[in-house]
Amino acid sequence: MHNQTPKRILITGGSSGIGLEASKRLTQRGHHLTLICRTNERCKETFKTLSAEKTEYTTTTGIVINLKNLEEIETGCSRLIEMNEPIDTLILNAGIQNVGIKNPQFTKQGIEETFCINHLSHQLILMRLLPLLLKSKSPRLVITSSEVHNPVSGGGRVGQPATLGTLDGLRQHENIAMLNGQKTFDADKAYKDSKLCNILMARYFANQLKQMGEEIPVLAWSPGLVIPKGSGGFFRTSRQQNPIGLALFSFVARDLLRLTETLHKAGGLLAELADGESYEQKGFRYISNQLVSPGRHLFTETETSNEGNNEQLGQELWTLSENLINQKLLNNL
Repeated sequence: MHNQTPKRILITGGSSGIGLEASKRLTQRGHHLTLICRTNERCKETFKTLSAEKTEYTTTTGIVINLKNLEEIETGCSRLIEMNEPIDTLILNAGIQNVGIKNPQFTKQGIEETFCINHLSHQLILMRLLPLLLKSKSPRLVITSSEVHNPVSGGGRVGQPATLGTLDGLRQHENIAMLNGQKTFDADKAYKDSKLCNILMARYFANQLKQMGEEIPVLAWSPGLVIPKGSGGFFRTSRQQNPIGLALFSFVARDLLRLTETLHKAGGLLAELADGESYEQKGFRYISNQLVSPGRHLFTETETSNEGNNEQLGQELWTLSENLINQKLLNNL
């Protein structure tokens, strides 16, 4: 059951895919949404979509931040801090995967896109907006990860497994492509590694807050495999790089074997994590939408991968990421 009290919710990745579906539900329930959008045009398009769902008490605002640009994130977060409005639920949901691309795509600051958008941008947002989250009477953090962070999961067993090694790639600070330091770029592994980063960041953050005496619910979750029909969305890069291959994969996984979850259902799960009364327990939890039989999923709390449970690795990831963020921002002054 979801909480009836209107919440102030900030979401990344709320303008498409699972995030948009969740935003629709949260808008219908009367919550006040702040959307982080890549462009002003995307904000306007999303407002138009959500306007059909709004109640008379609902407000939806947007702030333009390109998550590929640390400077924009810093500036946007500063604006939100100046507004000084509490955040009841912070949803870090934005993500990309560049499967099919052979060479890494680097951001303006020389960071591989998958790592920057899926992890580094979210750590920076979390670092800067923590004061607003703690101003809430009932704060909550929700982070979208994936079962592929776990090498023994169905998707995690395909291709190179997620592993950060000793984070050698993150220690280089220049043209970071693979976090474990391997020389050959693998877009699929880069995505898996970024989802492992989500788990480690969430667990470390929850532990730090507990030590500070500020424990809150920190929910990392996996939506399952979601392959919506259409040309856009999460798999757009894979579709562009290998349209026939992705069409075949989609047909087999979604239509033939029924291994996928629907966009509508996944969005509903994210909305429930954001305001559901059953997710008020403080501390770190990992909840996964696991396939139990063709066409049937079970959304349940479960264990992360062994590496996702490595608290020392989580601390090193946070520290190295923070150092990288500070260095890149300092270089742009």
